[in-house]
Amino acid sequence: MKQELVEIKDGKIILNMHPGQIRAWKSTKRFVCILSGTQAGKTSFTPFWLYREIQRCGGFDYLAVTSTFDLFKMKFLPEMRNFFENILSIGRYWASERIIEIKNPETGLFQATIASDPMWARIILRSAVAGAKKGKEGVGGLESSTVMAAVVDECGLDEFSVSAWESILRRLSLHEGRALLTTTLYNINWMKREIYNRWEQGDPDYDVIQFSSVMNPSFPRSEFERARRTLPAFKFDMLYRAQYSHPAGMIYHDFNESMHVVKPFLIPAEWPRYVGIDFGALHTSTVWLAEDITKKAFFVYRCTLEGNLTSRQHAAAALKRAAKERVVNWCGGSKSEKQFRMDWKEAGINVLKPPFYDVEPGIDRVIELLREKRIFFFDDCEEHSDATSTSEFSNIFDELNQYSRKLDANGEPTAEISMKDKYHRLDALRYAILCALQPATASFFYSVTR
Repeated sequence: MKQELVEIKDGKIILNMHPGQIRAWKSTKRFVCILSGTQAGKTSFTPFWLYREIQRCGGFDYLAVTSTFDLFKMKFLPEMRNFFENILSIGRYWASERIIEIKNPETGLFQATIASDPMWARIILRSAVAGAKKGKEGVGGLESSTVMAAVVDECGLDEFSVSAWESILRRLSLHEGRALLTTTLYNINWMKREIYNRWEQGDPDYDVIQFSSVMNPSFPRSEFERARRTLPAFKFDMLYRAQYSHPAGMIYHDFNESMHVVKPFLIPAEWPRYVGIDFGALHTSTVWLAEDITKKAFFVYRCTLEGNLTSRQHAAAALKRAAKERVVNWCGGSKSEKQFRMDWKEAGINVLKPPFYDVEPGIDRVIELLREKRIFFFDDCEEHSDATSTSEFSNIFDELNQYSRKLDANGEPTAEISMKDKYHRLDALRYAILCALQPATASFFYSVTR
């Protein structure tokens, strides 16, 4: 028998929370993250958590964000409106501004006559995708307010970027506000690095609560078992059990953020550096390696992905970054990208061809370095600039965690790489590694400080 989360008895609101929801409700940490199986009762829980923060903090602004506009319109907004307007009767939705106004509890009245009037409290409703776009909302949707608390829905989707989360953190920073994040695990992205790993390592600000779909007493056990039988194991673990898992075709499954991601340090001047370049008309990526010769280890200290520049402008930007660094080798491009190399050479950088063009040997060498613990990544290696470039991935860590081979009908990996044209940083990484491991000759080295 289905049990509703909310019941009203004798004029009182009764919450019928299951054990996973209760754990999240009782958590006193600043950042509470619910990782749950699909339909486990996470979105319906968020308005209650936010209402308690409003009761605790009083008449200020609050933020409620979901991943995409479709989710906002079809699921998130109806849940928020139902709770604050219908169940509590304390909210009024201003569609033009996407704001829920909250009544003054002392007067029992709404204060605003138009959407721009002062209100006792406001819940600012946004989607992460809209908030990231330039235009009306611009930095808009997520940057223009200071809030006391936030709820963040389905932040595990690809559309919800780490920059959207960082924007929410900035809105919370003045008051050290709390946040509730909820999502099903769709892939391994920034959330594992920024939320899950911090919690796992004992950061006192973070709490992660994980529960499967069947923690919700209304979720059919038969549907749970059907998914177990028919889905690849990794997909079932993530979507229904809320457990991080790698797909069968994962290429860099040896990459471990706890092991391979390190805090930045001052790179000794004598360490040689290598730059791998992945050319492209829309995207150009560079990955910068520093080599600890004594330990035969490499450190990725800079990654870039930029667009809307000519080849010569990309080269000029690279020269500027390398001005005070001992870059001994630049390498990149496929066999057909001779013109890109010529353009960079004219701009002042002699980009060498890779020692071989096949992708697999380069992948093998990266895997070898990961297994031997000879390659590491600065946790701030991703460098952003005003030269915008859209990408499927926020940074090199997302690419490493999602680089995989296509699966066949039986769920077995094939030789073909899934979305192989999307992994610009990993292509640049391969080029950098190949040339760093190439035996040096007198003509092989090139310095920009000539």
